[in-house]
Amino acid sequence: MSNPLAPGSLAGRRVLVTGSSRGVGADTVAYFAEAGASVVINFRNKEARAVKLADKLTAGGATAITIGADLTDAGSVAKMFEAVREAFGGLDILVLNASGGMESGMAADYALTLNRDAQVDLLTAALPLMQPGARVVFVTSHQAHFIRTTETMPEYEPVALSKRAGEDALRAMIPQLDEAGVTFVTVSGDMIEGTITATLLERANPGAISARKESAGRLYNVAEFAAEVAAAAVEPIPADHTRYVGDVSGFTPETA
Repeated sequence: MSNPLAPGSLAGRRVLVTGSSRGVGADTVAYFAEAGASVVINFRNKEARAVKLADKLTAGGATAITIGADLTDAGSVAKMFEAVREAFGGLDILVLNASGGMESGMAADYALTLNRDAQVDLLTAALPLMQPGARVVFVTSHQAHFIRTTETMPEYEPVALSKRAGEDALRAMIPQLDEAGVTFVTVSGDMIEGTITATLLERANPGAISARKESAGRLYNVAEFAAEVAAAAVEPIPADHTRYVGDVSGFTPETA
């Protein structure tokens, strides 16, 4: 997949992508770095992967650092942003990509804690580092974005509900962001082939992803969806603050 961002177009910009040691986050942060941005690769427990990606990007001439953080821990998040301040002085683009809720062994409220509460806390902590002209990108799925009007797979429903709650809570911050001159956009896409979520769903419900692919006609792969996320960080904001990736004809929009 070719980079949607022109070489050098983000020179001097500073970017943090949460959950960027692998998958969509890793490809997204690579697109930013290749466009000249200084990037932060964030991870929770995949440090080796994060370091490997940073080494690859720096070998290509980019500026890339790795910072580990548990996004559900306020102290850990504070340390992350202090490290960002020390390294880059601020942030121009924040991509809220990290999410979860299907992992085994987690508390019953983990999905809501990570996908709603942690997202709001993260953005609140990031705002002092963001100047007018900065942008926040929240990554979600059609299954979560449309959960109020379109049923999803039972195995994914708790995650979808928590992701939608997170999106709503972040949208409630738009007036505050507007006052700071910071723009906000949600990127919503269908299930993405090759992601950990798709893998866990397929494990819980064999055939679920292939059935979704047949219904949708096609599913984006990791690189394709990451390109859309990267583009959303620089392109004009849609009227409803939502960039839809792929076909949404099978989903029922909310009505006022």
